[in-house]
Amino acid sequence: MKKPEIARINGIDISYEVSGTGPLIVMVMGTGSPGRVWKANQQPALVKAGFRVALFDNRGIAPSSECPGGFTIGDMVADTAGLIEHLGEGPAIVVGTSLGAHITQELALARPDVVRGAVMIATYGRNTPLQRAISAGERALYDSGITLPPDYEAAITAHLNLSPHTLDDDRSAQDWLDIIGFSPQKVTPGVRAQYGIHEHEGNRLAAYRGITVPSMVIGFADDRTLPVKLAKEVADAIPGSRYEVVEKAGHFGYLEQPEKVNALLIDFARSL
Repeated sequence: MKKPEIARINGIDISYEVSGTGPLIVMVMGTGSPGRVWKANQQPALVKAGFRVALFDNRGIAPSSECPGGFTIGDMVADTAGLIEHLGEGPAIVVGTSLGAHITQELALARPDVVRGAVMIATYGRNTPLQRAISAGERALYDSGITLPPDYEAAITAHLNLSPHTLDDDRSAQDWLDIIGFSPQKVTPGVRAQYGIHEHEGNRLAAYRGITVPSMVIGFADDRTLPVKLAKEVADAIPGSRYEVVEKAGHFGYLEQPEKVNALLIDFARSL
């Protein structure tokens, strides 16, 4: 197994690894998850398609610096830009999901010099009341020292992040519950810091009209966590953005429908 490297970037440690040869793709994961999640499906497909793929752990996710005192979306944008500069192979195609997608679109706006193309998966440009309530609940659970029973946490995670088409099949639902249960997300001080990022952030859709790099937004039709309408809003805001919807997919659609997501990523990357 390839051992991640550690680079000093933006004043902190960033854990990363790079595989393959060809044009550089940097992949940005969502809240609470390590970069290795991309290894399940996207990284192997992109490497096979002729790309050099960099995965990394966002600040807040060890062995990158956890920064438990808190940080901003701007800090995470600067980390991603700094990694691209550290690799010395930019500008890069940047792919992000959920929080990672939000970082990607903010990076495309602030540092177009390091972004060759941007892909935002299951993204958003504004916080909804439901998002704020879920985020506040996650923070409150951690701050109160409450740990949910593992089976219940797996069920809630599946319900929020998987398509009804996946969960309607009992065997499929049980398989996913087992997978989630075997690899639970541990809420560390760094993850708690990630939970607080958007607490005071406003509507960014108008700002995204200033994004000039080639962009693609991918929404998941059955996304309960970040409803697909939010991805469409981002696509509508970015001039000339390509917009795609993957059916029978929830917030974890890149895991539920990997072939469809991978095909979209490869097609976009090859078009640049």
